[in-house]
Amino acid sequence: MPHIDIDYADTLSGALDLPALVAELHPLVVERVDSVGVGKTFCRSSPAFVDGGPGAAFVHVTVGILAGRTQGVKAALSEDVLALLGKHLSGVEGATYSVEVRDLDASYRLYPTH
Repeated sequence: MPHIDIDYADTLSGALDLPALVAELHPLVVERVDSVGVGKTFCRSSPAFVDGGPGAAFVHVTVGILAGRTQGVKAALSEDVLALLGKHLSGVEGATYSVEVRDLDASYRLYPTH
């Protein structure tokens, strides 16, 4: 039950197909971390700056997973998500993107549980 946050530059609003990205991202994450499913993704658009300059084409994805996966699994997932972002941003000149896979805190709870 990973949580995924996609933060992206408002300059990408017309260029980034979020439903298509999420449709590929969810099964990728579920498979790589052997999860029962992904149903929680936040997509947030805001002004972005790279090297202090406005108007950057920047995307950052954070995947929060339950603790217990190895660093190797997390690193492989990061690489896979980077490749997926590259595919979806291939037509955007100067696009910059990053990924962080992190453990959810031990206090994490979900309601309702499935």
